[in-house]
Amino acid sequence: MTVTITQIYRYPVKGLSPEALETVDLAPGRGLPDDRRFALTLGTTRVDGPTIAWMDKTNFLSLLRHEKLAKLKTKFDGDTGVLEILRGGKAIAKGNITTPVGRAMVEEFFAAFMGEAALGRPKLVEAENSGTLSDHSNPVVSLINLASVKDLERVTGATVNPLRFRGNVYLEGLEPWAEFGWVDKEITLGGATLKITKRIDRCTATNVDPQTAVRDLSIPKDLYRGFGHIDMGVYASTTTAGTIKSGDICTPSE
Repeated sequence: MTVTITQIYRYPVKGLSPEALETVDLAPGRGLPDDRRFALTLGTTRVDGPTIAWMDKTNFLSLLRHEKLAKLKTKFDGDTGVLEILRGGKAIAKGNITTPVGRAMVEEFFAAFMGEAALGRPKLVEAENSGTLSDHSNPVVSLINLASVKDLERVTGATVNPLRFRGNVYLEGLEPWAEFGWVDKEITLGGATLKITKRIDRCTATNVDPQTAVRDLSIPKDLYRGFGHIDMGVYASTTTAGTIKSGDICTPSE
């Protein structure tokens, strides 16, 4: 079968909601533009200034421990720097998070929204040098095989929303788990070339339903029980620049 891209997502603020994209320009050694560009630190995390080097996910508000974040939907405009926060379809906060005033407005909102769970006032920070604040220290593109997610449902006994895995590119047309055979190989994805670098091991953030904000499944445990590992999806590093879009073909190297 032909392997195609069904969905593309970015996550401008770590731990907050995804944004669907139709077309993306990939550059060598970079992730998706604006993907995990920002994050909200815990009040106890020490940072100097609004831009930071990569830090471990335990320093931030995230679905790992803060499933309440999934109750919010966000929209980020990369041209204006404005982040809009919505709940139940209603805008409840807004600010230009590339400016001190805008960051302060968003920090104030999350301090009130998270309460004691934030361990103080959160700080909105940006990755330095066009880097990333994802779980991986180097900018990568994450790929999810929808057939693997479907196969996992045999073990969970429940529907698994693929967005639990917060991938950038979702693929269909593969056999379940075939993507693991791509590690250390190159793929052509639309107009770009990427090298698959590693499998993605999963934490308990995946237990949170992104629609209901309820921690209702045990994804890592079910992965291990059913398949002997806790992996879902693969990381890729862009080696040749190009444009990707929904419906594009993905072709692994021989």
